[in-house]
Amino acid sequence: MNVAYVFPGQGAQYVGMGQALIDHYPVARAVFEEADDVLNMNLTKLILSGPDDELKLTYNTQPALLTMSVAVLRVLAERVDIQPVAVAGHSLGEYSALVAADAISFQDAVRLVYQRGRMMDEALPAGHGTMSAVLGLDEESLAAACSQAAEETGEVVELANVNCPGQIVISGTTAAIARASELAKASGAKRVLPLAVSGPFHCSLMRPAADALGELLDSTEIHDAKVPVVANVDGHPRTTAADLREALKRQLYTPVRWWDGVLAMRRLGVDIVIELGPGTVLSGLVRKIDKSLETLHAEDPATLDAVCTRMTSGGEEA
Repeated sequence: MNVAYVFPGQGAQYVGMGQALIDHYPVARAVFEEADDVLNMNLTKLILSGPDDELKLTYNTQPALLTMSVAVLRVLAERVDIQPVAVAGHSLGEYSALVAADAISFQDAVRLVYQRGRMMDEALPAGHGTMSAVLGLDEESLAAACSQAAEETGEVVELANVNCPGQIVISGTTAAIARASELAKASGAKRVLPLAVSGPFHCSLMRPAADALGELLDSTEIHDAKVPVVANVDGHPRTTAADLREALKRQLYTPVRWWDGVLAMRRLGVDIVIELGPGTVLSGLVRKIDKSLETLHAEDPATLDAVCTRMTSGGEEA
């Protein structure tokens, strides 16, 4: 069995996530307490009790999801010996992947993603930009629609997430997104779904935030990864600290190429993908990309039990 770990990004969070982990596993409780100490705030209370509107704020969501995913990772490591051959995360989830690959400490990752959330939130005035999911249109046709909409409006609209066959997210100004959506439907898109996001992530409008984040990344200790990290920016496995740092800098203003990343995992010999953290969005995308890949999901005691049961045929449960 060749396993890859994948970690979800913004949108997967919900109030109450992690409660069962904290109740059952001291190692998980320690991760949540560590995040509280690093940020000097009661992040755990916000995650467990809300309010939801506050948890959804980008600068709260990002450390919350990282903390949840790393808590699951630590519990799994305590229970079963799995040596993944690759790790990856969707957008924010890439920071969880770097923690899993021992390329960055959890403490540094928590600090980084909190600041990353602040920088993304402050990059543009509220309501200036947005994102929409386009279903049922190929990448080339959608890229052409975005180019035409950008030319007509004089504003920015670009591909932001190439998630799987038939699901691509676009990002940009509100007016340019509206025009690109019209053109996409005219080109054969089945549906265009506006996303409930606070800004136009993964497009060139995020360049100011990326520049600020780059300075922070340059002063953060990043090590060579012990496991290949499949980068969002190009879907290629990376291991050197320099390559990982460069990928994180570019990630904010370039598309998340999840589809390419899953294909890269397959080329690395991966046959089982385990999603660590809230929800099963990434598992669904993986299955749409390659039905031969087995997907598992861990976020609470029941799902962790299921993963450990499946994996003990090829590993040793502690």
